[in-house]
Amino acid sequence: MPAITVRNLSPETHRALKARAASHGRSTEAEVRSILDDAVNDGPRLGSLLVDISRDAGGFELEIERDRTPREPIDFA
Repeated sequence: MPAITVRNLSPETHRALKARAASHGRSTEAEVRSILDDAVNDGPRLGSLLVDISRDAGGFELEIERDRTPREPIDFA
């Protein structure tokens, strides 16, 4: 599993992290993981943004016809 090291963390920040972790009933390391997970997973996803944009534009219809032409098998030799 990947790991990171945070250097030069101020004593005040370290104390605040420890206090925050204690208030949530977990270790400081688990608290930092939670903070990082929330930071990178927060916000809407690309698909949701695209749906919102299409709704704002009045929507649109796609007429997609699948190409059913048989393909030759791939020769892995």
